[in-house]
Amino acid sequence: MARIAGVNLPDKKHVVFALRYIYGIGTARAVRICKETGIPDSKRVFELSEDEVMRIREIIDRDYQVEGDLRRVVSMNVKRLMDLGCYRGFRHRKGLPVHGQRTHTNARTRKGKARAIPGKKKVTK
Repeated sequence: MARIAGVNLPDKKHVVFALRYIYGIGTARAVRICKETGIPDSKRVFELSEDEVMRIREIIDRDYQVEGDLRRVVSMNVKRLMDLGCYRGFRHRKGLPVHGQRTHTNARTRKGKARAIPGKKKVTK
């Protein structure tokens, strides 16, 4: 099992897909890393030699901000927005969608479970 950037990569997956388990590496970056190291897309993680794993580690350490460092940067950016008191920071603070999505209906993932409002039951005749 290869361990890169503090993440155990799954053995049976292709290298391109396994690299995406690292926070901050998506499809495009995984393909770019494989091209830079000269590793074919069809190779699986358990087939990698120690030298190839070291080359991947070096490229990720040198060129990309991943895992803990990236999470810290993202959380600091959100905290900065909240401290500024700007609109986006206000939306983060209240737990509402930030990028202009509709909230009258939908947005349940961000707003949480629906809560009943007392006295707002529909009256039927």
